[in-house]
This record gives sequence, structure tokens and C-alpha cells, in this order.
Amino acid sequence: MKLSTRDTCMIALFVAITAICAQIAIPLPGGVPFTLQTWAILMAGLLLGAKKGAIAAIAYLMLGAVGAPVFANFSSGFFRLIGPTGGFLLSFPIMAYVAGLGVTKNKALVTLSGLVVGTIINFACGMLFFMLIVNASVEVAFSATVLPFIPSSIFQLAMVMVVGSLIKNALKKSGIVLH
Repeated sequence: MKLSTRDTCMIALFVAITAICAQIAIPLPGGVPFTLQTWAILMAGLLLGAKKGAIAAIAYLMLGAVGAPVFANFSSGFFRLIGPTGGFLLSFPIMAYVAGLGVTKNKALVTLSGLVVGTIINFACGMLFFMLIVNASVEVAFSATVLPFIPSSIFQLAMVMVVGSLIKNALKKSGIVLH
């Protein structure tokens, strides 16, 4: 896959957006906050397409793995990728790719399906990784890593659809095609 200068700049922009969104924590009832980095990953897939969205997610993970403080709470390092929440991070390229696949048909229901499937993949990878690292049961892992985030994820999916549509329309009017 050959990347143009525009593609490279847009990928870098989404790496930066993801790093910024990782620092935005929204408290949830029960005290478990969630960050907006998954929103940024879904937006990368939606706006850049499957392959470039996945590349942006990989670049973000690589940047954090080598020590740039781009993960939540300005953290970094390879060990964040293999810790209890590492499955969520490691699933980002797949999440962006699947979200980007939903955009190819240019229909809202197909787009939403790609976003939902990407989110489910993120939940599944995060939960499974948590189970392996912490040696938790399915019930404990689901209660800790998925259940508290379902309402906020539904809201997040709606916001990706709305904001993504507005951005895509504005770019289209400007003659800019990202994928």
C-alpha cells in the first residue's frame, strides 16, 4: 500500500488525536472512568478507511510502546500493552480496520454495523486479555471490563456516527477524499 503525503499527515493527525483523547477521562457511575481513545480509534477507521485507520492505530501503539506518554494518564511503555488492560489497546488496529470496512458501502446501517462490531471486538479482546492476566472468571472479567462501559459505548457510537458524518460531509464539500 502506497501512502501519499496527505495520507501520512492524516494518519499522524489521528495518532495525535488518539493520544489527546486518551487523556480525556469521563467518570462513570461506580467510579470506573472511560477515556475517549476508543472514540478516536473508531473515527480513524470511519474517516481514513480500514487500512489507514489500522495503520494509525498501530502507529499510536508503537509510539506508546517505545515510551511516548500517549496512553491514558500520560502513561507509556511496552508493559502497558501486556498488562490487565492491554487487550483493549492491542485490539485497536482491528477495531479501526473493522470500523473502516463498514464505511465502504456508504450506508448508515452498514457503517454503524462496522462500528458496533469493532467495539465488540475491543470488548472481547480486552475482557479475554484481562481474564488471562488476572486469572479472572468470565463473570468477574465481564463485570469489570465490559458492563460498566456499555452505556457510554452506546453514546460514543452515536457520537462517532454524528461527528463522523459531519466531518465527512465537510471534507467532501472541500473536495478532500480520505479513503
